[in-house]
Formats: sequence, C-alpha cells, structure tokens
Amino acid sequence: MSKSRPKHLDLTKIRFPVMAVVSGMHRISGAVLFLFIPLLLWLLQQSLATPQTFEAFRSAVASPLLKLILLGLVWAYLHHLCAGIRHLALDLDRGTGLGAARASSKAVLIVSIGLTLVAGAMLW
Repeated sequence: MSKSRPKHLDLTKIRFPVMAVVSGMHRISGAVLFLFIPLLLWLLQQSLATPQTFEAFRSAVASPLLKLILLGLVWAYLHHLCAGIRHLALDLDRGTGLGAARASSKAVLIVSIGLTLVAGAMLW
C-alpha cells in the first residue's frame, strides 16, 4: 500500500449519500420514539383519567415547548413510517437501483416533512 490510511476520520467532512442519511435518520427516529414512550403514555393517561387530569393535560400541551416536542415526535413517527415502507420495498427488491434508491430517499424526506407541516398546521 503506497498511501497511508488516515488514523482519525473526520465525520463532519464526509458527505454521506442521501440513502445513508435517510437510513440513519430511520434508526434515530425509532430510538427517539422508543425513548419518548413514557411521556406519550403519561399524556394519554392524563387525557383519559378524569376531567381534572384532562384540564392538566390541556394546560401542559398548551405550552410552546411541549408543542414543539410533540411536533418533533410527529415528524419522527412520520419519517419512521415512510422510511420503513421504503425499507420494506427494498426488502422486496423494489427500487434497489441507484437512481430509484435516491429518488425514494428524497421522497421519504419530502413526504415526511410535508405531512409534518400539515399535522403541525392542524394541531398548532
């Protein structure tokens, strides 16, 4: 080997293909959704228990910070859903060519962000 290999990779300088970004975001969104399950279950329990806890739920959800967190969770869910459908299609050997894989990755990003904006407009 004539070239010396780098000892430390600078991941900020590496440009990942869009397919790798979508796949990584799929994993991250799944982990985020898993970690926020206790919050979501608490919010569901607060909304269903009694009229007093429902009012506490409404006041908690009215805060802009919690609205932003919930909007992020909506995006994580929608992205995870769209990327999961893409991964299922890839498992069925559909869209495995380079052009189709790039197009489906871009479609996942566009559709998940678009649906999040629609959900945010309805919920905000």
